[in-house]
Amino acid sequence: MTIEQSQDALIVNARIATFRDAGPYGIRDDADAIAIQGGRIAWIGPAADAPAGAWTDPAGHPGRLIDAEGAWVMPGLIDCHTHLIYAGSRASEFEMRLNGASYEDIARAGGGIVSTVRATRQAGEDGLIAQALPRLRALLREGVTTVEIKSGYGLDRDTELAMLRAARALGASLPVTIRTTFLGAHALPPEYAGRADDYIDFVCTDVLPEAARLGLADAVDVFHESIGFDAAQTERVYRTAASLGLPVKVHAEQLNLCGAAALGARYRALSADHLEHLDEAGARAMAAAGTVAVLLPGAFYFLRDTKVPPIDLLRRHQVPMAVATDCNPGTSPFSSLLLMLNMACTLFRLTPAEALRGVTQAAARALGLQDEIGTVTPGKWADLVFWRVPELAELCYSHGAHRPARILRRGVEQSV
Repeated sequence: MTIEQSQDALIVNARIATFRDAGPYGIRDDADAIAIQGGRIAWIGPAADAPAGAWTDPAGHPGRLIDAEGAWVMPGLIDCHTHLIYAGSRASEFEMRLNGASYEDIARAGGGIVSTVRATRQAGEDGLIAQALPRLRALLREGVTTVEIKSGYGLDRDTELAMLRAARALGASLPVTIRTTFLGAHALPPEYAGRADDYIDFVCTDVLPEAARLGLADAVDVFHESIGFDAAQTERVYRTAASLGLPVKVHAEQLNLCGAAALGARYRALSADHLEHLDEAGARAMAAAGTVAVLLPGAFYFLRDTKVPPIDLLRRHQVPMAVATDCNPGTSPFSSLLLMLNMACTLFRLTPAEALRGVTQAAARALGLQDEIGTVTPGKWADLVFWRVPELAELCYSHGAHRPARILRRGVEQSV
C-alpha cells in the first residue's frame, strides 16, 4: 500500500550500494545521500553537497527528507521469471510423489500441467487475479518492485489473453512494475495431442498476434526442450515475435542439451533460463548476443535435480547471471526471492554479490529494462529498498529474519 504520494525526496544517512560502481556491490563510500525528483534518482553524493532544487517539485516545493539511519539502500529487487498467474494447487501431487508415484502415475490420475491448465481455464480473469494476489504480495513484502509474469497455463486463445490481462491488472492495482511474457508455447494442450505443428500454427497465426495487437505482451518465451517444442517450432514462434516487434526469451537446457540457448541467442534473446545442461557453444553464443542467464534454483531444489548449471562457464564467458523464483505450481511453488538468494549461493555456489546483482542489475537486463531500473544511478527510477543489516551478504546468508526497513517505488514510499 502507498503511504506517501510525493515523488520528490532527499535520502540521508544512507549506506549506498549502487550495483553499478566499482566493487562487488558498487558501494559508494563517498556518498550518503540520494536526491529523488519526479520519481527518478536525480543525484547521489554527500548530504552536505546536495544541490538546491535536486529534490523539489516543479513548483519549487522541497520534497520529503528521509533519514535512512545508517541502513543500506540498494535497488528494488526484480523477479525476472515467474509463472505467478495460475489457478488451483498441485499439493496433492507433491504428496503422491513423496509416496512413490511416478510422473506417469500422476498424469494418468489427471494431474501434471494438464490439471493446472484445466483449473486456469475454469477460473476466469477475476479468479486468476484473486489467486495470484497473495503470491505477488509476498514478493512485494520482500522489497521486490518489478515482476515478470508469463502466460502459458491457458494454451487456448481466451485464457492466454485472460492471463495477460490479469497480469496487467495486478500491475495497475499494486505498487509494482509488471512485465508480461507470452508463453503460449509452454506445453501441448490436450486438444492438440500429437499435433504440435498445428498448435504452433494456432499460436503464431491467432493468439500471439492478438496479444500483440492488444498490447498485452512485452516479450515472447518458448519452452524449447525435449518434452516441449523443437527448434523448428521455436523458430516459428521467434519469427512471428520479430514480425510483431517483440523480444524473445527461452526456457533452455533444463532437462537436456538441445541447443536452445544458442538458438535464442541467434534471435538476440533477452534471456535464456534454467541452463543446467548449457555447453560451451551455448555460453559463447549468449555472451556474443548479450543474452542473460536466468538461474532458477527453486526448480532445481524442488525437483531434486543433480545437474548444476555451469556457473564457472558463465563466469568465464562473462555472461550476466540473474536469479528468479520461477514461481509456478508444478516445479517451483515459491514466492520468496530472498529464499532464492540463499539457494543460488548454497546450491549453485554464487557469491552473495553475484546473487544480489542477479536480482537487480542482471535481472533488469533480462527484462530489457537496464536503462530504467536495476542500479542506483541518476536518471533511473527511484525503486529503492532499505535494509538494516550489518552487511549485504546477510540477505543471502540467512532466510526468514530480514524484511525491508523501507521500500520506495518510483520515489513513493510503500508500506511493508
